[in-house]
Amino acid sequence: MDEVIRQLMSGKEAIVYVVRCGEDIRCAKVYKEADKRAFRQAVQYTEGRKVKNSRRARAMEKGSRYGRQEQEAAWQSAEVDALRRLAAAGVRVPEPYNFLEGVLLMELVTDAKGHAAPRLNDVELTPEQARDFHQRLIREVVRMLCAGIVHGDLSEFNILLDATGPVIIDLPQAVDAAGNNSAGAMLERDVDNLAAYFGRFAPELLTSQYGKEIWALYQGGKLLPDSELTGRFAISNKPVSVGSVIREIDDVIKEEAARRRYKNAMEP
Repeated sequence: MDEVIRQLMSGKEAIVYVVRCGEDIRCAKVYKEADKRAFRQAVQYTEGRKVKNSRRARAMEKGSRYGRQEQEAAWQSAEVDALRRLAAAGVRVPEPYNFLEGVLLMELVTDAKGHAAPRLNDVELTPEQARDFHQRLIREVVRMLCAGIVHGDLSEFNILLDATGPVIIDLPQAVDAAGNNSAGAMLERDVDNLAAYFGRFAPELLTSQYGKEIWALYQGGKLLPDSELTGRFAISNKPVSVGSVIREIDDVIKEEAARRRYKNAMEP
């Protein structure tokens, strides 16, 4: 970075600046210290995140000073990892360039005039625009889930509108869909937030049930980036097989025991 031009916004977890890098104008996200953030690292967000270094993992579990520092570093780097994975999956997110010591350097999302793109909540929409943007974002949520990620805090406050449409931002709290027990509930909340916002302009969206439909397809192994969605979901009244549930629980217990034995065998 050669120059800090101005502050762009201050959020729950970071302050974002417009910066100059040579001839390019980008943005720098400076993460706030843990005790100054409004958004806390709840266990429901960090569950399922993998730490490759066993020493770091043990320190984080114990909550030592070093462990807390490593936990903070992991929280921040999670956004970089998520941005790269989602960009590769075709999701509209800012391009990350570099991350160092709590500062994320990334693409500055701009409008048609080259100015910093507005957040969705700062824009008035027609019913037609609301329906269009809602459908586009539902498709983005599906692409994210197919890439194994749930945003976890998606709303009109962390979606930008560039010259061609919505761009999703703010991903340090993104969760692993397969490894987090709260992932389904978070996905439904994200989708419900979209329905509530766009429903102000197109009321019929308020009764849609895309979240439940998307998660059911994902759980059934049937979700694809281009899966056809209806926005409707019927709760099954089919009796649950107690025997099947017990067998699934036993399988999970056996897998976890095998995983722990392998982990213990690999640790020094």
